[in-house]
Amino acid sequence: MRGMDPRIARTRRSLRDALFSLARERALDEISISDIADRAGINRSTYYQHYSDKDTLLAEALDAVIEDTVAEATESPITEADGARLLAAYLDHVEQNAALYRKLLGESGSAAIQVRMTRRLQSIIAAALDQAEGDARGAGGACGPGAAAGVPGIAGLPTGIVAAAMAGSALATVRAWLDLEPLPPTRTALDWIWAVLTAYDGGERTDRSAR
Repeated sequence: MRGMDPRIARTRRSLRDALFSLARERALDEISISDIADRAGINRSTYYQHYSDKDTLLAEALDAVIEDTVAEATESPITEADGARLLAAYLDHVEQNAALYRKLLGESGSAAIQVRMTRRLQSIIAAALDQAEGDARGAGGACGPGAAAGVPGIAGLPTGIVAAAMAGSALATVRAWLDLEPLPPTRTALDWIWAVLTAYDGGERTDRSAR
């Protein structure tokens, strides 16, 4: 939320934190706007100065989690190790809020929310691919988003297409992970997602859990 008044930013963060906190205690459908306002320490009228309803807050909260997780990646070139670490941090958040994400990503979840999450991840992945492609071009290596993703076979595809495929695969893997009982550790999920994202890199996969 760059450029936002610090007081507004603090209030919105408090509301987002309140929503996640409540969602760890009860089903999303059972949480009212009054509940969120009370947990955040504000009144309902203040809530409505920021959000028109609960779904708007939820959508922004989900966006903010992704943005906060990768914020540091926009400050300097991101390495493969950085990518694994940032993905692990995001999965830690998902695990802490597993019940909420199971509902959002499940059959009865919001299609609009799922599309929003996919597109947000897609934009982040596309930016990372563009950066990697620029680095490869500067080093005289193979160019194209497919090459940057470690997938030479799709090097000619547009960045948006490659990023969409990777984002969809990542969220589908997260959904499958959340469906498992007992829930495997986030490090296991990290390895699975990384394997899916690099499925066509010739078979070389690094154990991300060791990082």
